[in-house]
This record gives sequence, structure tokens and C-alpha cells, in this order.
Amino acid sequence: MKVMLVNGSPHENGCTYTALCEAQKVFAANGIETEIFWVGNKPISGCIGCGTCRKIGKCCIDDTVNEFVEKAKTADGFIFGSPVHYAAASGAVTAFMDRAFYSGGSAMRGKPAAALVSCRRGGASAAFDQLNKYFTINCMPVVSSNYWNQVHGSRPEEVLQDEEGVQTIRILANNMSWLLKCIELGKQSGIAFPEPEPKIKTNFIR
Repeated sequence: MKVMLVNGSPHENGCTYTALCEAQKVFAANGIETEIFWVGNKPISGCIGCGTCRKIGKCCIDDTVNEFVEKAKTADGFIFGSPVHYAAASGAVTAFMDRAFYSGGSAMRGKPAAALVSCRRGGASAAFDQLNKYFTINCMPVVSSNYWNQVHGSRPEEVLQDEEGVQTIRILANNMSWLLKCIELGKQSGIAFPEPEPKIKTNFIR
């Protein structure tokens, strides 16, 4: 089993990375492989709505999004981490997830996911709520902890001083480990993820 840990911060080894590393330790203790995927610090275009991905199977903007979607096909679970910018997820991770879920949502459908946010002081719950919406629109079981998955601090060493926040991340990783093992046992017993119904799209224009 493998979990992809997405670092949506422009700082490769900053606060978000530090929180993801705490989850990584727990997954390792549970015998689960992990990979930290850094979104990077170069500009990431938002989705331009061209529909090319529906024709060729990947985004026409060939950057880290396509690289991630390929890796997502063989992953069993995901944690998407982001710093809090203006009470929201970072612009880079928002653009990244818009395109990853639109062009490659099928690679993640049915797989457990969770969000993790890092902030100096406020805005964490708003950013956390924003990220969770990607999972709930893509048929992904959302894994919880004993509090919202947030850590506080301006520097990595301050994140580690947030004992409650770090504990929340540990519990999250343990809960995801448990769920992944349950899903694997279910597969071995012939219990498959439900077949999707054809999507019905409506609007409210009458």
C-alpha cells in the first residue's frame, strides 16, 4: 500500500512539509509506503476549460499535474497539505488540484483522502474546508482525526512545538492506515468499490 503526501507549499522543507513528515512516520510504522510530492515553487496555471483532457487522457498543460496524476494511479490514499494564505489554500495547490481532479479524478476515485493545513495563526478551518470539497465531489472516503487537521507555526521548529496539532496528524495517519487495511481486506473478500452511476447534470434555469 502507498500513500501520496502532497506538499502544496512553495517551501519544499517548510511547515507543511514538517507536518507531512509526522504523518509519514506513522505510515512507516504501519508498514505503508509513502511519497512526498512537492507541487513546487514555479507558476502553475489554473484550468483553462479547454476539454483536451477528455480527448487525450491528460491535461494539455504538461507540468507537475500530469506527473502527479500518473503517480496517483498506483497510490492507495492521499493527504493534500497546504499553507494557509489569506484564509485559503495556497494559489498553487488550488490550481494544481483543480486540474488534477478535473483531468485525473478517476485515478483517485474511491481512495481515502485527507487535507492538512499549516498556518501562523488564523484561517486554518476555512482552508481545510476548501480542500475537503475536492474529495467529496470525487467519491473519496474522507479520513478524520480527533480535531481538524491543522498545525500552527511560522517555522518548522514551531510546528513541532504545536503538540496538539502534531498529535492530530499522527491520529489522522493511524486512522488512514486502518482504513487502507480494511479496504484491502475487503478487496480480498470480493468487496469492490460501487460502480458509478452515469452522471446526471442539472441546473436551475427554468
